[in-house]
Amino acid sequence: MLIMDAVLETYDSADFTLWPVADPSAGAALPLSGRLSPLEVGTAIAVWAGYNGAALAEEDARAPDGPELLRRTIAADCTLLPGGLRVRDTASGVSVSSGCCCGLENWREWLGLLHGDELWLGHDPSPRVEHAGPVVRLWPDGRDAPAPPAGQPVEVAKDGLPALLRSVQDDLTGFLAVVERWGERYAPALGAELAAKLDEDLSISEPLRPPPGADSPS
Repeated sequence: MLIMDAVLETYDSADFTLWPVADPSAGAALPLSGRLSPLEVGTAIAVWAGYNGAALAEEDARAPDGPELLRRTIAADCTLLPGGLRVRDTASGVSVSSGCCCGLENWREWLGLLHGDELWLGHDPSPRVEHAGPVVRLWPDGRDAPAPPAGQPVEVAKDGLPALLRSVQDDLTGFLAVVERWGERYAPALGAELAAKLDEDLSISEPLRPPPGADSPS
């Protein structure tokens, strides 16, 4: 069975103090969904605000409190989130996650695989993606190697990819709901705006349509 989820890198939340956050996990990866606890939502929002903090700091050199930091994040032109999509094969135990410098804002680019597009999934590690007829083969690393790694890849059937991406979209929609509830608790009157900003910048709610010409994988 294949499982695909949207995973956030949580390294930036280790020393955060403006609102409660969860203890860092061993893998520093947080799957986003409506099942997150309030502390995990706090972690996700802390990473989001902190990751986009360089641009926000230019506005005012003073250290903001929690609500002010959230207002600045909402007001930013376009925010990013470190992470990406993770694919796990429960039968083989192989998991492929995006590497450094990949962002969750690009999760819809996976639809391009239906059209034979290349897919960049970051570096260090550098996941390898290969088209093989009706399937896409994914390795955790080895993108720039002359030959595929010796390890077993995760194989994703192209005709099954839309359903996997819809499951990601459902999880992200659930994440928006818990973000809104979290915001009403820790930043009254900002909950809906937080969810709307994440929805806009991550392109969560808009219809998930395959690119033209991708209906019949070859």
